[in-house]
Amino acid sequence: MEQNIRIDRLEMDRFEEGMELAQFAFQFVRSPQELEEIRKRTEDEPSDRWAVFVEDRLAAQAVVLELETYIAGKAFAMGGVAAVATWPEYRRQGFVGKLLVHALAEMNKKGQTLSFLHPFAFGFYQKFGWAPYTENKLYTLMPQQLPPRTASPGRIERVIGYDSLYEPYETFAARYNGTLKRTEKWWNYRINVQKPAKIAAYRDSQDIVQGYIIYEVSKKELKVDELVYLNEEARTALWTFIAQHDSMVEKVTLTAPIDDTLIDHLPDPRIKQEVVPYFMARIVDVKGFLEQYPFLPQDEATEFAVQVADEHAPWNNQTFRVKIPSSGQASVTANELDTGGFGENSILRTDIGALTMLMLSYRSGVQLSGSKRIQGDPETINRLQARIPERTTYLPDFF
Repeated sequence: MEQNIRIDRLEMDRFEEGMELAQFAFQFVRSPQELEEIRKRTEDEPSDRWAVFVEDRLAAQAVVLELETYIAGKAFAMGGVAAVATWPEYRRQGFVGKLLVHALAEMNKKGQTLSFLHPFAFGFYQKFGWAPYTENKLYTLMPQQLPPRTASPGRIERVIGYDSLYEPYETFAARYNGTLKRTEKWWNYRINVQKPAKIAAYRDSQDIVQGYIIYEVSKKELKVDELVYLNEEARTALWTFIAQHDSMVEKVTLTAPIDDTLIDHLPDPRIKQEVVPYFMARIVDVKGFLEQYPFLPQDEATEFAVQVADEHAPWNNQTFRVKIPSSGQASVTANELDTGGFGENSILRTDIGALTMLMLSYRSGVQLSGSKRIQGDPETINRLQARIPERTTYLPDFF
């Protein structure tokens, strides 16, 4: 017998069903009070909740959060895919794939030109166009390995609440690609729950917050949940603050951006470091993304065509003519099968994942060309690369 299968919104009147599946799939249990808090957050946070129903029974679900992310200092609308789950009896029937394709179409309608997610399996999401875009550096230091303590002209103060952290975080985040532009709701709903720890801020001699640390001390471990600094003075002061805990801890752990230079400031750089792949990204709308992208200004214009392979987003699965004037504000014409005037050397061919890695500065044109992820004339690839602002990718959040 043929079953009635549909994709529809998971409305709030079925919130308990969704939470039952989430708790089972991710193996956690929430108290009635915690569930009520999650309900309030769900109602208040901008998001779309999608589900596959089989004969009106919930089979699979996914949430798309309405977020913004910094790319080259500019905020882009981004769909954050989260809470993807399926009941065991409905697995391996392609339901999650259907949800992802549906979510992509809806994100495209809403102008969310990018999408991020945290994968349970990188290979699975790569099939749908997402690609790794950031990795973290994990440090573990013994007390004797901490940086030397130094005096600073400002002061460290322990604070309650996040008000004084908003501005330094946004300044810090805009220096990277793929960080979130945090709203007050995100601080209160997400940071408050995921990082419920102590907070210390560094104020300079002008009483301006130039950095902060969110941390916890438990079982002789100091765990740094978030370390933000805007200059060397703040970095040194915050690490001195960490080092002040040397008599009460046996180790310090910290997650940092991949370009972090802590070892340059240590008497002995032989500390434990791990590099861990983290989130994945995907361009949802090639035309919209490239037209918003802050290309670097140059004396001369740059023109090329890019043929994109994207089987799950047909509006991207075509050739685009891109013209970047000296100002850097690109114009993009889609579905241009006639590439006359450019010549074969000005046509680049790539898949949506590789294009995402290139535009987010996670991989360079030379690297992607070497792995055959981008094909085309090396000179054209170099000219495009020269217009892309160089940024390190980083995401200190989770969803």
